[in-house]
This record gives sequence, structure tokens and C-alpha cells, in this order.
Amino acid sequence: MMDKNYELECPLARTLDVIGERWTILLLRELFRHGPRRFKDFSNAFPSLSPNTLSARLKRLESHGVVARRFYTEHPPRAEYLLTEKGRALGPILTALRTWGDRYRPAPADR
Repeated sequence: MMDKNYELECPLARTLDVIGERWTILLLRELFRHGPRRFKDFSNAFPSLSPNTLSARLKRLESHGVVARRFYTEHPPRAEYLLTEKGRALGPILTALRTWGDRYRPAPADR
């Protein structure tokens, strides 16, 4: 599944097609910080994120090979999401975004 939101061959545009939607980078942050997470873990971390949007973001990341879904053998069956090798390669990018956010944090009057 390769939906092209930007329909550009630019590598940055292709990256944004995968991780550029609202909430996606924060979901990745959770996986980097805490390791494998269940759907409920994401819901608890982001109470204002609707279940439909959460599901859509996770499916998109999974379809692009950034996260994998691993099922448990318990009943009812449950799944957790974990970073793939491709997903772990985003680590330096998220670190750079965090560094930029720390450096250029808005002044209190700008918030």
C-alpha cells in the first residue's frame, strides 16, 4: 500500500507520506521510550486521540513496515505493536526533532 499524499518523488515528501500525519511521530516516540505497546497503552498515553485515528495511524505504520503487530496466545487474542528495523532507523530523526524542539521552544508569551 503506497498512498502518495504529496505525489512527489522527493525523499522528504515520501517520508512525510509515511510519518507526517498528526499523532504518528508521537506514537513512534512511545515505542522508542517504552518498547512494545498495546493499543490500550497508546490510548492511555493520548486520551484525546480517537480510537479510529489511532487504528488508522498504526495500520499505516504497519503497512509501510515501520511497526509490526505481534499477537499473544491469550484469550481473547491481543496484539502489541513494536518497531521493526526500518522503524528503529527513525531514531536519529526523532532525536533531532526533539533537540530542535528543545532549542526553539516558544517563549511563554508565544504559547
